[in-house]
Amino acid sequence: MTTHSKTGHPKTTALMRRGTEFLGCETAIMCGAMSWVSERNLVSAISNAGGFGVIACGAMTPDLLDGEIAATKALTDRPFGVNLITMHPDLFDLIAVCEKHAVTHVVLAGGIPPKGSVEAIKGGANPAKVICFAPTLALAKKLLRSGADALVIEGMEAGGHIGPVSTSVLAQEMLPELSEEHVVFVAGGIGRGQAIAGYLEMGAAGVQLGTRFACASESIAHPDFKKAFFRASARDAIASVQVDPRLPVIPVRALRNKGTEEFTAKQREIAGTLDRGEIAMAEAQLQVEHYWAGALRRAVIDGDVENGSLMAGQSVGMVKAEEPVADIIAQLMDECEEALTRRKA
Repeated sequence: MTTHSKTGHPKTTALMRRGTEFLGCETAIMCGAMSWVSERNLVSAISNAGGFGVIACGAMTPDLLDGEIAATKALTDRPFGVNLITMHPDLFDLIAVCEKHAVTHVVLAGGIPPKGSVEAIKGGANPAKVICFAPTLALAKKLLRSGADALVIEGMEAGGHIGPVSTSVLAQEMLPELSEEHVVFVAGGIGRGQAIAGYLEMGAAGVQLGTRFACASESIAHPDFKKAFFRASARDAIASVQVDPRLPVIPVRALRNKGTEEFTAKQREIAGTLDRGEIAMAEAQLQVEHYWAGALRRAVIDGDVENGSLMAGQSVGMVKAEEPVADIIAQLMDECEEALTRRKA
């Protein structure tokens, strides 16, 4: 394994040091957890290339996650993380699976971690570090007080579930307040190393990318899924529309297709069953989440790019061809180093 980053990117390596020491890897470039995409092949490839891969647990059962972690460990001896959804009904069983395998980092996504979950991750026989998503400064501070070891601030340019504020605004608001004392990664809309340089200079310890890695050679995503990404421009990655205020749906950014229209219709249908008192609110929201899981699988695994969900960030316009993970990371590091060198000249 080449460790070119040690010699070829001195300025980038210096600014990423806190991130690489925290993650235990060579380059503080994390791969966002993308359901059906961030599995053993892509995760191990990213960790083997010096980055930090993260398994997307999504709706997996504890048994499925157990098998996925074991399979990933068979492909890499480098550190990787596991992303768990806080609303998963088996959250504590999933945490136990991570502990059993001595997973080094657990990323909690999808809302405030439930009582006792952070303690369970950090306090077991194999304590792991906890990384949380922070959509606002107030919530960031609360999460850090509650035991989060690091934060990811992710803007609305990202693919999948998104918040309402752009990455550039979140970074300006949060990095000056938090980055001196805490490890903070920036995510959402990052497609080139020049942007990484800017966030590192603002105090970020590293970055997270998803869309750029979704079409890597090692990604198991269907060839037609990848082709849809190569054809798309930034403006094709649109946020889903919320139909009914009583059904608060976290918007999802995906490429416009029949599937995005179907989701609007699906929300109307679920709102109708809610109106008629046939289901409770919690069940209605769970139905929405299950819809996404199924629609995403149709696109990623089956290649149904018309009716499936093509979750993509706005950086999709910069994804033009299938490339090996190692080449993507090397290019990002080269671009970042060049940008930092130009500024310091």
